[in-house]
Amino acid sequence: MKIVKIEGQSRSELGKKATRQLRSEDRVPGVIYGGKETIHFSAPVMDFRTLVYTPEFQIAEISVEGKVYKTIMKDIQFDVVTDALNHLDFLELVEGNQLVATLPLKFIGQPLGVKAGGRLEVKLKSLNVRTYPKYLKSAIEVNIESLELLGNVRVEDVKEEHMEILNSPRIPIASVVTTRALRQAETDAAAAAAAATKGAKKK
Repeated sequence: MKIVKIEGQSRSELGKKATRQLRSEDRVPGVIYGGKETIHFSAPVMDFRTLVYTPEFQIAEISVEGKVYKTIMKDIQFDVVTDALNHLDFLELVEGNQLVATLPLKFIGQPLGVKAGGRLEVKLKSLNVRTYPKYLKSAIEVNIESLELLGNVRVEDVKEEHMEILNSPRIPIASVVTTRALRQAETDAAAAAAAATKGAKKK
C-alpha cells in the first residue's frame, strides 16, 4: 500500500484569522484524531496533492514535532468559490482499534457477457468497510470473469476476510448490459428467422 509522507507543523491558534494567515502562506490546516490526543497541524498545500487528487487508498504518515502519526484521510474541505483546499481531517491508526474506511474496488477479468457483445457498467467504485488497521489494503479485488449478459455483481457477492462491509448488500456493484448494436443484431436475427419460417410454410 502506498504511503504518503507529510511534514507538518503544530499549531495552537485555531481561529479564522490564524487559518487565513496559514492559507496566505500556501499552507493547509489539518487535524489528527482517534489516538490518545487530538493534533492540530498545518503543512504545505503541495504535500497533500498526491493524497487528495487520486482515487487510490493511501496511508498518510504525518510528522509533527518529531512524532510520526500513521493515519488515513477521513474528510476534505474545499473553498466553495475558489475550490482551493481548505482543511483535512485524519484518523490515527491505532492497532487494536477498529475503524471505518472507504476502499476502492479493483475488477479482475473480462466478463463473459462483454465477450458476448455486452457492455460493462460499473455502479460502485468503492465500498465502506469496518476493520482493523493491519487488514487495510489498497483495494478490494472483485473477479467478474463469470458475469454474463444482463448479470449483476452485488455487494453481498463480495467476500473479504477480516472486513465487515457496511454498504447495503443488494446494491449492484457492476452489471453487463446489452448494447444498441447487440439489440439490433438480435432483432435482425429474429426477423430473418421469422422470414425463413414463413417461407418454409408457403412451400
